[in-house]
Amino acid sequence: MKKSKCLALTLLLVFAVAIPVHAQDGGPTRILVAFPPGGASDLIARLIQDKMKDALGTLVIVENRAGGNGAIAAEVLKNATPNGKTLMITAIVFVLAPLTQSNLRYDPFKDFAPVSLAANYQIVLTVGPGTPAKTLEEYIVWAKANRAKATYGVPAAGGLAHFFGVMLAQATGLDLAAVPYKGGGPLAIDLMGGQIPAGTILFSDIIKQHQSGKVRILAISGSERSPVAPEVPTFRERGFAAMQAGGWQAFFAPAKTPRQVIDRISGAIAVAIKSPDIYDRLLALGLEPVGSTADELAKRMAEDAAHWAPAVKASGFRADQ
Repeated sequence: MKKSKCLALTLLLVFAVAIPVHAQDGGPTRILVAFPPGGASDLIARLIQDKMKDALGTLVIVENRAGGNGAIAAEVLKNATPNGKTLMITAIVFVLAPLTQSNLRYDPFKDFAPVSLAANYQIVLTVGPGTPAKTLEEYIVWAKANRAKATYGVPAAGGLAHFFGVMLAQATGLDLAAVPYKGGGPLAIDLMGGQIPAGTILFSDIIKQHQSGKVRILAISGSERSPVAPEVPTFRERGFAAMQAGGWQAFFAPAKTPRQVIDRISGAIAVAIKSPDIYDRLLALGLEPVGSTADELAKRMAEDAAHWAPAVKASGFRADQ
């Protein structure tokens, strides 16, 4: 009897030691998604949810906190306890917000700790079936000859695709008018239906429609062609080197989160992102999986804020007007 009790106690102790530290530190890990369900941020969070749970040894919950072009989730994260239990995944517009909002209640560079760059994404110029252009050069000729019709749709006013359209107009000398939509989905529908002649849109939001022949992607913003659509040239190939630009999806924690906690989480994210099943899924959806260190994300944030500032200013967009 004593032996059996001793054995039971030993097994309990072994089991307790085997439980990861984070499984015992109070509650699940929350990932705040700064945008509605169905977008790239939401997709990435839900794809890596289980693998992060395994790596961190804690339940991982995904919560959509959409609104304010990411501001609502950011404010929740800013006020969260800096213990690694609350994270946020958001897009590049997070670091561009100070350029468009004078009443912003947070500083992307001071109030948050970078954790990991999850994935890069590219922007494409796409035309619908009613637009005769089959190449970027043909589109430029058509737009110059049809100035009254040369509008382009963007998934949202003040989003990266909007600012990219401003860069396109500057680089080509075109007089283009942006038409904002409420997301990439509605814009893709109108492109397919011919309600709008062209659009600057995230590659991941339109790749399936391009592959099915319902729209035509004329050029992509990356430094090289995408393996998912190798027939699509880059803007750089077509002589527009300034159009080499893109966005990202990344994870953040509250400021003052201990560095060892940040490194543990970024490592778990990298392992999840680079696992073959998730990596291939993201690639097929038009995203470029990364999984970086916190320092690499911090460097990218600073570079992109400087890179996009001229286009944001030229757009004249103000979120608080």
